[in-house]
Amino acid sequence: MVIPISDGYRTAADPAAAAARLLTSTGVAIMSSLDLTRSLGAGREAWARFARHWEDLAPDPYAAELGVQRQRRYGQYVLRDGAWRLLPNDAFAQPENSNPLYIGKNRDFEPLTDAFAEDPLQQSLMGVLARVAAALDDAAEWDVKVHPFRVQSVAGSDGRPAPEGLHRDGVTLVSSLLIGRRNALGGQSSVCDVDGRPLLTATLDEPGTLLLGDDRHTLHDVSPIRPIDNSEPAQRDVLVITFASR
Repeated sequence: MVIPISDGYRTAADPAAAAARLLTSTGVAIMSSLDLTRSLGAGREAWARFARHWEDLAPDPYAAELGVQRQRRYGQYVLRDGAWRLLPNDAFAQPENSNPLYIGKNRDFEPLTDAFAEDPLQQSLMGVLARVAAALDDAAEWDVKVHPFRVQSVAGSDGRPAPEGLHRDGVTLVSSLLIGRRNALGGQSSVCDVDGRPLLTATLDEPGTLLLGDDRHTLHDVSPIRPIDNSEPAQRDVLVITFASR
């Protein structure tokens, strides 16, 4: 089940505001690639440049312990009074009442590259997400975590984008932006309320599609991916950005 943006929302001049309204009323929303591109003012060359950052990720040793082929980097920002500040690289700690695999376990990941952090599209995207987060909570200060991921799968194995299963991230806003898919089946996103009632089921298949969730009131999961052509690995590149009030 996909919760669509209504016709009134689709014709709105401000797709981000429309998505924020839907998010506050239902707990989940999807911005199409076209709507997000309009909001970012990004062209094809900007998206192609941004996608190249996924060729410079680092292995995730913690996922490898679970048999998952995943690469990633990690960055943390503070947003206050409209100003962004990139914090020094530090361990990623999962909040309580969130991901059951890693509560109480710090994980060290390679930091965002300078090129990634300074990419105009990345900065514009965080600005759009800040507007959406403000619709959920009037926070004076936001803790913003940025996670670029690449999950791969070879023949005979499932690539698990979410090895923890149905979970929450312990934040206010959780977002997942599809950067690209290659030779992949599966990867279906699902969101439900805290009582397990389904709110959305959708496969993000067009690069630039953005899934938004109110993490305070929803749980989310992504099904495994597997290759279409078994002679090549399946691959799914996403960017997860979360906002939590400080």
